[in-house]
Amino acid sequence: MNTINAKDFEYKELNEQLRAAGSEVQIENCCGQRFIAAGMADKKIDIIGVPGNALGAYLNGATINVHANAQDAVGDTMNEGEIIVHGNIGDAAGYAMRGGKIFVKENAGYRAGIHMKAYKTKQPALVIGGCAGSFLGEYQAGGTIVVLGLDRGDKKIVGNFPCTGMHGGKMFLRSDCTDVEFPGQVNAKIATEEDLEEIKPLISEYCDHFGYNKENVLASTFTVVIPDTKNPYKQMYVAN
Repeated sequence: MNTINAKDFEYKELNEQLRAAGSEVQIENCCGQRFIAAGMADKKIDIIGVPGNALGAYLNGATINVHANAQDAVGDTMNEGEIIVHGNIGDAAGYAMRGGKIFVKENAGYRAGIHMKAYKTKQPALVIGGCAGSFLGEYQAGGTIVVLGLDRGDKKIVGNFPCTGMHGGKMFLRSDCTDVEFPGQVNAKIATEEDLEEIKPLISEYCDHFGYNKENVLASTFTVVIPDTKNPYKQMYVAN
């Protein structure tokens, strides 16, 4: 594995070093450099430190493992690959992502999963282990969002206005969501065993990444949220 010391590099120089390195790279002393691994494929990247905004933007197949928190816009418009964050993430994670997976051990800020979309075999997934801020899944057009609410105590699993403008995809919340107010254009119900079969592989991957017990995580009530089929947004944005 090649090692890059990011201490003396701005983001442009750091990405140049990363492109020139081999298929497995460890970045040390990362501190806020933006756009790390933007558009990259066929690399496995470990990051020691906190990357800046737009980590893995337009990612096209690489795997990124962050051993700390990450800032805003993780996986912005990512196409394929995987981002694993062993901490919290900032706002707008997975903005317009159209493929690949993002796994977050702890909490996410505002507008996670905004305008996620799917096309044919491209089915993006965002799994948040803790809680999510307001406007979760805003204008979601496809893919799957899962929020597990692990170790949340008395905190609500999501903030205000989840699923605003949702017109595609699904959201799963590990809660009965009696304290969550959903907009009129979505349908929320307690998930059945058949519903949960869809996300068991994602939960299994999450538990493998972060050392949780899959059976314990699944032994809880989940709420599944889908858009109303009469939602006018669907006609505008979702291809038949």
